[in-house]
Amino acid sequence: MTGDRARRDMRVLVERLYPLCRSITGDGVRATFDIVGEHLDLDVHEVPTGTQVLDWTVPKEWNIRDAYVKDASGARVVDFRRSNLHVVGYSVPVSATMTLEELRPRLHTLPEQPDLVPYRTSYYAETWGFCLSRRTLDGMGEGPYEVLIDSTLADGHLTYAEHVVRGRSDEEVLISCHVCHPSLANDNLAGIAVATALAGRLAGEIGRPRYTYRFLFAPGTIGAITWLARNRDRLGRIRYGLTLACAGDRGALTYKRSRRGDAGIDRVMTAVLRDRPHTIVDFSPYGYDERQFCSPGFDLPVGSLTRTPYAGYPEYHTSGDDLGFVTPSAMADTLETLWSAVEVLERDSRYENLSPYGEPQLGRRGLYGSLGGRSDTKQAQMAMLWVLNLSDGDHSLLDVADRSGLPFQAVAEATAALEGAGLLKRVGEDA
Repeated sequence: MTGDRARRDMRVLVERLYPLCRSITGDGVRATFDIVGEHLDLDVHEVPTGTQVLDWTVPKEWNIRDAYVKDASGARVVDFRRSNLHVVGYSVPVSATMTLEELRPRLHTLPEQPDLVPYRTSYYAETWGFCLSRRTLDGMGEGPYEVLIDSTLADGHLTYAEHVVRGRSDEEVLISCHVCHPSLANDNLAGIAVATALAGRLAGEIGRPRYTYRFLFAPGTIGAITWLARNRDRLGRIRYGLTLACAGDRGALTYKRSRRGDAGIDRVMTAVLRDRPHTIVDFSPYGYDERQFCSPGFDLPVGSLTRTPYAGYPEYHTSGDDLGFVTPSAMADTLETLWSAVEVLERDSRYENLSPYGEPQLGRRGLYGSLGGRSDTKQAQMAMLWVLNLSDGDHSLLDVADRSGLPFQAVAEATAALEGAGLLKRVGEDA
């Protein structure tokens, strides 16, 4: 997939998903999978209400058709049809006539951001409410107001989906993103779009990769917990993992290490981000579903990749996180970063130097001549020397990149040249 096409496809996917009212359960999640399923073959799972999943229970399913607060003239002062953020997620049905004084405890605003509508939920306590801008609230009279929430909260299912790119090995790379937020373009939809593009690129450009790549699209917290509970027998296959969120804003990339702090994915992402604007932070049990995958009983090698991190921008969980907040170029940069990580995972191997006594003569093998005219001649030469020196059968190419401080791509290119000249032999399980 070309860069321009990837940008366009990701942008279109975000635009199509944006109007849907998603939550941790319900038809909005299914409609999301219908659209993503136009790009990827999805295995969609339905888990019934009441199912015990670890320390949790799958909740009732929530769906909503309409909601509003109407003034005496019949005008919708607050209108779900205008934005699905206007209703507190999981609100129970309501039909009433109320004064503003009676209604006010059910109204949620952001006084410090008076033009924005907040995103609020109440998944596990049956209640109801509306979200609106402070400016709208300040303009409301005393009423009375007609109040309606046409919703259902009943036994149903929690829905999650998987897409698997089968590799030569059963060992897995897990890419997870949450699908439970309504119209929030960055914190939800950009991650879905980038994950979808990455899965498509894997199948299109690699075909049958070294590892098996599992893409998980699930509601936050309860979805990841449900998946973990239902897949305990296969968790030992996961060698690397990332949660993906906030993938489309203009901020620099942020990587949060796994709970282990030195897992393979932590080393891979450190190498990939070395030459990009970025921040690396230590693990904390707060954020996205990395905290479920990294809970002590599982302790999976899963980090988190975002641009501006969780709750780190003023538009976070507000109507300001709209289609104008995410950019195709930012999503493309996130995608390219992930692709660089895939290249490390696919190419990292151990080699043996077949001429280990002293430095082999590179000139007579045409290796120095192949560097002539390159803008990175010095880097390419140093990469060859480092690869030769550390190719003792014990060090991987990622080890070489770490030790030398050189880009992994330069190390991999040097390795290919040296192997082609008969100076290296791959060793280990990939030989």
